[in-house]
Amino acid sequence: MYYLLKTEPSEYSFADLHRDEVTLWDGVANPVALRHLREMKPGAKLIIYETGDEKSAVGTASVVSVKVTDPHKPEVTIKAGKALSKPVTLAQIKANKLFADSPLVRQGRLSVVPLTEEQFAVLTKP
Repeated sequence: MYYLLKTEPSEYSFADLHRDEVTLWDGVANPVALRHLREMKPGAKLIIYETGDEKSAVGTASVVSVKVTDPHKPEVTIKAGKALSKPVTLAQIKANKLFADSPLVRQGRLSVVPLTEEQFAVLTKP
């Protein structure tokens, strides 16, 4: 399973995640995004995407644990991976046919987006 998590770098950046090594991913309110969080399993691979001025995929992470005692506040703990060798901008993502039907492109405000294995590979290739 593969997902993209959006974050506002002024609030919590990939650099912050890298520094902390492990964090609880919270602050998600959208019902569709919450459903994606609840569906995550330990070991799922993640892309961290920074919004704001840059709008680009910048690093990787993985799911450590998922606890769903409250469906409106799933507790998803993630672990930092590596920075991408080169950030992948939203413009580059939109230009790639693999993302034509992706919620990343179609539902721009969605903060948790499922990815296919192929999409993950494109974003992480050196």
